[in-house]
This record gives sequence, C-alpha cells and structure tokens, in this order.
Amino acid sequence: MTVKMAVQWRHCGRWIKAATSPGSPETISGLNGRSYTYVVNSVRGTGTVAGWGNPGLFSRLIHKTSPTSSLFTRHTSRLLYPTSMPCFCERIHSDAKLIDPFSMAHNDLVHLYDDIKKELFLSKSELKSLCDYYFDGQGKAFRPSIVVLVARACNIHTNRDRDLLPGQRTIAMISEMIHTASLVHDDVIDGSDKRRGKTSINELWGERKAILAGDFILSVASMALARIGNNTVVSVLSQTIEDLVRGEFMQLGSKENENERFKHYLEKTFKKTASLIANSCKAVSILVNSDPEVHEIAYQYGRNVGIAFQLIDDVLDFTACASQLGKPSATDLKLGLATGPVLFACQQYPELHAMIMRRFSSRGDVERAWQYVLESDGVDQTNYLARQYCQEAIRQICLLQPSPERDALIQLTEMVLTRNK
Repeated sequence: MTVKMAVQWRHCGRWIKAATSPGSPETISGLNGRSYTYVVNSVRGTGTVAGWGNPGLFSRLIHKTSPTSSLFTRHTSRLLYPTSMPCFCERIHSDAKLIDPFSMAHNDLVHLYDDIKKELFLSKSELKSLCDYYFDGQGKAFRPSIVVLVARACNIHTNRDRDLLPGQRTIAMISEMIHTASLVHDDVIDGSDKRRGKTSINELWGERKAILAGDFILSVASMALARIGNNTVVSVLSQTIEDLVRGEFMQLGSKENENERFKHYLEKTFKKTASLIANSCKAVSILVNSDPEVHEIAYQYGRNVGIAFQLIDDVLDFTACASQLGKPSATDLKLGLATGPVLFACQQYPELHAMIMRRFSSRGDVERAWQYVLESDGVDQTNYLARQYCQEAIRQICLLQPSPERDALIQLTEMVLTRNK
C-alpha cells in the first residue's frame, strides 16, 4: 500500500505533453514565463540528455528558425506545460520516515576509509602519506552512500536480505577511490591549491608526485575490482575510468557553434561526474539481479542524480562563498570554463559568446561574466534543469519495490538540489 509522503516535494510538477509527435516542434515553458522550442526526437528515459542530446532525460534537437537563432528559440505557444496534478513521487513506502539517507548508509560505510587505507597498505612513508591524505574521513562519501542505498534497494527488490553482499561493499569502496584519484589529477590539471578545505596534494608534494599518487590509487582500485570476480562488473566499472579521461579532454575544448555548446557541456558533465555514479549503481545491481531492466533502473537513477549533482555544483560556484565550498569561488570562470549558468545567461547577454570562445582570458572577462550571470536567470534555469533530472531519477527508482532504502534515495534527490556546499 502506498500513501502520500509526509512532506510535499517542492516544484514536483509533472510535464504533460499536449500535442507532440516525434520530429515535431515542442515548446517547454521555462522559468519566468519563458518558452524554449525543440524538435522532439525521442521521449525514452534511456535516451540522451534532456534538451541537448546528452545522457539524461530526453533526446531533443534544437529547432532553428533562422541561421542566426540562438541556443533556445523563444516561442509563444505551450505544448508542454507544468500542472498541479499529483506526481508519482508523492507516493512512496507507507512506513517512510524522513531520515537522513547518509545516516541510513552510515553503518555500511563506518569502516570505509579504514578499508581503503588497508587496500593502499604501503611501507614507503611518503607515498603512503600522499595516498592517505584525502582518505581522512572528512569527505562527504556521497558516491559510496548512493551505491550502498541502491544496492540494498535492489537486494530487497530481488526478495533477498537487505544486507550488502561483499562485492557490493567493495564497489562502494572502489567508487570513492576512483573519485578521489580523479580529484588528485584534476587539481594538477587545474593548478588548484585547495581541495576539501585544505591544501591540495599537488601544492604540498608537487605535480609529479600527485600524478603518481592518483595513478597508484586507480591501480589499487582496479585490483580490488578484479577480485570481485565478475567480468560484467569489471567491464561496467572500467567504463567509468575511460569516461573520466574523455570528459577531461572534452573540458579542455569548446564548441564554436552555440547550439552545440550545451550538448558538449552536458556530455562532459555525464562523463566526468555522472558516469561513475551510474555505473557503480549498475554494478551493484548486477551482483544481485540478472534482470537487465533492474540494471537499467539503477543506472538511470545514478546518471540523473549525478548530472543534477554537477549542475548544482556549477551553480554553487556562483552562489556559495569560498568557506562553504572549501575552494575558491568563480573557479570555473577563472579556468576558462563555461558551465550551465553561463550558457543560459548567454541568451540575455550575447556578448558572453566571445568571452566563452577566448575562455575568459582577456582582462576583466571573469568579472564581467560573473556579473552577467548574476543579473540573468542563468542560475535559476540551471537549478530548474537540475530539478528535472532529479524528477527523472525519482521516476526510475520508484520502479523498484517499496523500501526504506528506496525512500531514502528519493529524499536524497532533494538534498542534492538544496545543498549549499
């Protein structure tokens, strides 16, 4: 039996398609009454990302009305519109209590960092110091927590005990190791001197040793992955490392065509952030269930939450102060990166296009771009897009049997959207 949950999810409207067919123009009503027109290509959840053809909610191609039309074409009609109809996410497990999802996953992760340090066991003191530096228990353990909750939800869905299998616990650990290794490498590439509120590894030990430390963490994670003994799981999680590298290369480049720029941004976001979460969730489902549909549910939940998480991260670069983030604000602009808020702001401030192409390298570019974003609705539109991804994540996870873990995963989407660091 299902009941309405105790707290209404904010902005949880359902998009109703009034009259569209594949290949026809489709207008989405955005924030502040603005509408955006697309050509519908597909409405499958397993397609590519909403709006710009990347991994996510829907696959749509932008409807260009003239050679000079911008990324979005404003349109007066409304073929898609938000309604106040009850949404699927209002109906969850009858025993649901609003608890912290991270608290629910805590018991399975209490020894996470100790287990990682055991895997990284080293006699050489300097390399050990480098590898242990970020595994100090001060991280959010966001990815392992999602993996644990998805694993337990899949276990219950398969009519098993909710307790983690050893391989599932190992995958949660591996997800944190791969993520941390990617942070070490990112800081070298970006020349960052701060990470998680303290001095970065490359700043303390130098770039060469930082790169080697990241490589070592990845190699140990690969060995732990091989010990699971499931070739399919090995293949799935190996994909995340390939995606991380490809995503980093994508971040180094940009698209001259503004209509392709957002597609490029979302695909990079998937590869750099969401792929690890999606494939880790899929991997734990494979260990307990042979049904490809369950694997897809786990994957889609992780993918959509992962993209939403990064969209909010990009928003926080404009709205949060450095003390909240644990790193300097406006970092992306200073690195020459045009994220969601900037790309949306381009619609109101076309002069941003030239700045994007020169990667904000001219004097005053960062300051002007910052001001344009804050004066536009770029932040609101990015928040709005993140909420759509969380809606899809909820829709996917609700396909599993009711359980407290499933409810926690629903609640986690709201925490993603409302976090401030």
